[in-house]
Amino acid sequence: MSARNSLEGQVAVVTGAARGVGELLARKLSARGATVALVGLEPDELKRVADTLHGEGGHWHADVTDHAAMAQVAREVKERFGKVDIVVANAGVATGGPFVDSDERAWNRVIEVNLIGSATTARAFLPVLLESRGYLLQIASLAAITPAPLMTAYCASKSGVEAFAHSLRAEVGYRGVRVGVGYLSWTDTDMVRGADEDEVLRDLRATLPWPSNRTYPLGPAVDRLVAGIERRSAHVYGQWWLRGMQSFRGYLPSLIGTVGQREMRRFAPRLEAASGTRRGLVGAGGGADEAARNSRRG
Repeated sequence: MSARNSLEGQVAVVTGAARGVGELLARKLSARGATVALVGLEPDELKRVADTLHGEGGHWHADVTDHAAMAQVAREVKERFGKVDIVVANAGVATGGPFVDSDERAWNRVIEVNLIGSATTARAFLPVLLESRGYLLQIASLAAITPAPLMTAYCASKSGVEAFAHSLRAEVGYRGVRVGVGYLSWTDTDMVRGADEDEVLRDLRATLPWPSNRTYPLGPAVDRLVAGIERRSAHVYGQWWLRGMQSFRGYLPSLIGTVGQREMRRFAPRLEAASGTRRGLVGAGGGADEAARNSRRG
């Protein structure tokens, strides 16, 4: 395991920083001496978080899928703080339910924010990370390791960002930029709580084997992310058992395909009763994303 590097004097950018993982990560990085730039869609929430940080920091209102906006954020952060050492591509949204009944706009938006938004973030900040020989941490998920029914958009997006980060690591590593992937299981955020408001999704998750059926506290998971950032780790696991999943992930699609079919057959009557129900983005963060898009269309 590599040695930890001090975060004192480092400049860190965190996307999706208005709440949940992004908010607490920004607070903990700041407490360890980093200057933190917050990026997200909720100006009031970002300001609230920024006001709690130690020392100098700032917040920028931008959609991670908008390249022009993110490129401007990268320029402004560099101009204000002189450099960027760490970028955490954390912004993400989710939706759930049967693909055949899925809302096309919500399904596509999960791919846009989670996958394309992560690539857009990397594209905007890589020039300054190359200057500082810095570190990019891509937040992925257990969903990148274990494909699951009723989560087609989220699993596809998180599998995509994992592969993107692995590919990018080979491209920029020889130039001094480290790239890491952060994995989180079900963690106590508004996204998970929003998903649990759907009774079928909640009950289906309860059938998963331990320890993947638990909701884990946010604090310890973010502490692990901070430790990974300090070490510039290639892989960071928010829950202890996720590391072990890597050793047999090749068997999981077949296993989940078999078990998942059985559970879907059992839940089919409840799913059919709810067919036609619009399933948008879950949680307060998903609501903020939908509100921002509706405002732009208006």
